[in-house]
Amino acid sequence: MQSKIIPNLWFDTEAEEAAGFYASVFKGSRIVAVTHYTEAGPGPAGTVMTVEFEVAGQRFVGINGGPQFPFTEAVSFQITCENQDEVDYYWQRLTDGGEEGQCGWLKDRYGLSWQVVPTGMDEVFADPDPERARRVMQAMLGMSKVDLAALRSAADGVRAT
Repeated sequence: MQSKIIPNLWFDTEAEEAAGFYASVFKGSRIVAVTHYTEAGPGPAGTVMTVEFEVAGQRFVGINGGPQFPFTEAVSFQITCENQDEVDYYWQRLTDGGEEGQCGWLKDRYGLSWQVVPTGMDEVFADPDPERARRVMQAMLGMSKVDLAALRSAADGVRAT
């Protein structure tokens, strides 16, 4: 069953390229449909207008609408990873041509923001001992890519090397 809510992503001219990139990063993803502008415009006739695609089971539509509305960090997509290898994979793939941020955030080559988060991260932040939780937060604020083992070590009071 298709979701009632489908995020639409506004690109300048690279919606089809971006959809292909995301489909290559996330296994089991695919491009569903591509539409083109007609002579009626507003884009040049024959150029890609929209691309419908699925990423990890989530349907998206990319639209080539022009440069008026670039992405900002106000909207991001969170990737919940089962282990550090998965964190490393998504981090490496999505920062290729993009930029690293802080605390597991990054921008991909199209300017879209992502949060690459390991399963179990919420547990270390919710530690009932406020000092352990403080050390975890302090450690994370010094990270770009999140390292769950380092966060757990920080909770235990062990300094990262």
